[in-house]
Amino acid sequence: MQKRILGNGNLEVSAIGLGCMGLSFGYGPATEKQEAIALLRAAYERGVTFFDTAQAYGPFANEELLGEALAPFRDQVVIATKFGWKFDLATERGIVGVDSSPEYIKEVTDASLKRLKVETIDLLYQHRVDPNVPMEDVAGAVKDLIQAGKVKHFGLSEAGCAAIRKAHAVQPVAALQSEYSLWWREPEAEILPTLAELGIGFVPFSPLGKGFLTGKIDDSTTFAATDFRNMVPRFTAENRKANQAVVDLIGEIARGKQATPAQIALAWVMAQTSVHKVEMVPIPGTTKLHRLEENLGATNVELTDDDLREIDSAVSKLDIQGERYPAAMQALINR
Repeated sequence: MQKRILGNGNLEVSAIGLGCMGLSFGYGPATEKQEAIALLRAAYERGVTFFDTAQAYGPFANEELLGEALAPFRDQVVIATKFGWKFDLATERGIVGVDSSPEYIKEVTDASLKRLKVETIDLLYQHRVDPNVPMEDVAGAVKDLIQAGKVKHFGLSEAGCAAIRKAHAVQPVAALQSEYSLWWREPEAEILPTLAELGIGFVPFSPLGKGFLTGKIDDSTTFAATDFRNMVPRFTAENRKANQAVVDLIGEIARGKQATPAQIALAWVMAQTSVHKVEMVPIPGTTKLHRLEENLGATNVELTDDDLREIDSAVSKLDIQGERYPAAMQALINR
């Protein structure tokens, strides 16, 4: 497995990480515990050293899962988790708002350390920007945690350029995590130039378009009742049908490369490292071993400059339908 460095603090990770949310939360019923542990350990055995979780995934169940699964090789992996949501486990979703007050950050980070069974968190992200707490205070709290030896690196998730700059001035940011894929390229306008300027790495989540770019979803697909895609505008049956042209394009390129659509979508994201001068480490998620192996195979797919120009030209002519989040969720992004 190839390795990449995120940020300027020598945070080395595998070229593809594993987004672990779906094992516990978001895409229907949670994966059975032993099956999930087996998948996580299989990922490590195949060269994955970068595992992404969050307090919100469950809540808490995903951190506990990683703590148990990764314990045998803790020193050989990088575990990233996130703070920033406020919880009330009596509610259906458990999440009741954002809270990045310094006292709360330190309290919940101690809880994450216990669940993850670690003494230090390799990469700690703010999950969403809190409009009620100055970013300088957030970064200052994480700086205190780093100085205390509880955290190694600081990250942000779905933050806008102003927030990134304010945070980075107080405590260097190793990585920004945001959605990025062939059907969501909004970060290219302002976010990626800012990251390139500041030397911050980029961790694209949903690089497979929440599964749509794999070609395994169409307008007739039904999702489990607890699958959050049921409330995503881009995943209405009408919009899935309209957006099929993106999948058709990727499928055509995949056939020419003797690869799968998922591998082309991931290879395209990784190729953007040289295009935008930002280290990119996608974190596709899966609950299935054969999909994990398929995704990791993307590291063997080479897209030439001509391939990238052809893809860009074709995608630019497509009109992607549907917002990526419901309005209320979108309001918490890019503050």
